[in-house]
Amino acid sequence: MGFEVYDYRKDIRNLLVTAEIRARFQRIGVGELSGGRPGRGHTHDLGHEVFLVLQGRAEFEINGEKRTLGPGHLCVALVDEPHTVRNVGDEPVILYLSVTPHIQPTHTMWTDDGLKAPPQFNPSTTYDLPCDRATPTEELLERHLLTTETLAESVETATEEQYRQAEAIREALARGDRAAAVRARDAMWAALGAMFQDVYALAAAWNDLTYRIADTEFEPAPQAGS
Repeated sequence: MGFEVYDYRKDIRNLLVTAEIRARFQRIGVGELSGGRPGRGHTHDLGHEVFLVLQGRAEFEINGEKRTLGPGHLCVALVDEPHTVRNVGDEPVILYLSVTPHIQPTHTMWTDDGLKAPPQFNPSTTYDLPCDRATPTEELLERHLLTTETLAESVETATEEQYRQAEAIREALARGDRAAAVRARDAMWAALGAMFQDVYALAAAWNDLTYRIADTEFEPAPQAGS
């Protein structure tokens, strides 16, 4: 079937939304500000956000510093760094942006006193995902609990393997056996890789559960800008 190709001139939406990453094209009109109030903005508790300017001139304010970027320029807002984007040119700004990981609540807003506002869990439509009206809420809850238990077991298994293989690496290095050290390192990764997969499985189940509650109990929120 092949892979899908996106065009920033017309596909102004979220393009990929998983627990690992959210990626999208965004359009900001002339004179508009995206991301919150000037000087305040928003942050991400877990995610780093990467911005690439494709069209126009955009003033980024990240962690109190302002810089103007044009086409081909890229910048990054790290975890907990407040940020906004303002169109300071005479044509629409179009950005590519990605946030990784994408785990609800994805955006943290701040009060005038500099305190974190209560967490906001956005509905699925905020991220251009369809509302799941078919899966029972109880099933989503059970899936979330099951993935939580699976991760706990995976962490325990991975921890035991790290200690076991760490000792194997020490012994291998002591006798100058590099091949054995490499095998032990690879065994460490096998356990860690499985654990990280379970982390993202839990994040995906968590997102699905929070989407459901937001989709059914609240009006859809405005499209998240960044």
